[in-house]
Amino acid sequence: MEIEFDPDKEATNLAKHRISLGRASDMDALITEVDDRFDYGEVRLRTWGFIDGLPYCLAYTFRDQRVRAISLRRVHKKELRRYVR
Repeated sequence: MEIEFDPDKEATNLAKHRISLGRASDMDALITEVDDRFDYGEVRLRTWGFIDGLPYCLAYTFRDQRVRAISLRRVHKKELRRYVR
């Protein structure tokens, strides 16, 4: 899958989470949910899955039928119990 992302978001994600948004294409997805916690002005999704055997959460949207990555980070313990078994 082709992943696109904003270069500034990439720099922020690398600094904060130490992983490139481009690695989202390597995710083995387990579960996806619509992220309706806020009004983002677009449909946003969150997917939980594994990259290199480690659990991650990807926030993204679709733009021009491409995946637009917003955030990629390690899964929190609470999410791990809820989504990853």
